[in-house]
Amino acid sequence: MNSKKEKEELAQPQILKLDDDFSLVKRFIDGDESTFRLLVQRHQEKVRNIIYLTLGLSEAVDDIAQEVFITVYRNLKRFRFESQFTTWLYRITVNKCKDHLRKKNVRKIFVPLKEADDRTSYSSSTEEGDISNIVKNAISKLPYKLRVPLLLKDIDGFSYQEISETMNCEIGTVKSRIFRARSGLKKILEPLEAELM
Repeated sequence: MNSKKEKEELAQPQILKLDDDFSLVKRFIDGDESTFRLLVQRHQEKVRNIIYLTLGLSEAVDDIAQEVFITVYRNLKRFRFESQFTTWLYRITVNKCKDHLRKKNVRKIFVPLKEADDRTSYSSSTEEGDISNIVKNAISKLPYKLRVPLLLKDIDGFSYQEISETMNCEIGTVKSRIFRARSGLKKILEPLEAELM
C-alpha cells in the first residue's frame, strides 16, 4: 500500500515550498493575509534599491516603496501567475518611479550636478575608497529609460524576457537600451578609470 501511495505522490506535481513567492501569494489569495508581511520582508530591500538607483533620491525611497507595497496589497488577489512574482513587483516599482518623476515634472532625468561638484564628489568618494558611490553616481546620470533596464539586467540579474515584461517593451528594445546604457556608463567612467583601478 505504501509503495502505491508513494508512486501516486510522485506522479503529482511538486508542491511549492511554503516560503516560495507563488505559495505565499496563493496563501494570501486563499485568505491568509499574514503572508503579505513575508513577501514584503523578502523583497523590500530590492524594491528600495531599484527606487534609489533609478531616481537617485534617497529621501523619496521609503515613501515610494510604501506606495509600491500598498499597490501590491490591493492588487495581489488579481495576480495571474503568468510571470514571476518579482517581474510583476518590479513592474509596479518601475511604474511608481515614473509616476514620481511625472508628479515632480522632472524633464531631465540626469542628477543636476555642476562640473566642480562632480570633481569634489568623485574625489571624496575615491578618498574614502567607495567605488560603489562613484558607479551609482555615474548610473544616476543615465537617462531613465536606459538606467532601468541596465539596473534590472546587471544589478538584479533579470533575463531580457523578464525586463521586457517589466518595462512593457520588445526584447530588441531592451537589448538596445542596455547596450546604449553600458556605452554611456563607460563614457562617464572613462575619465575616472585611473582612480577606479
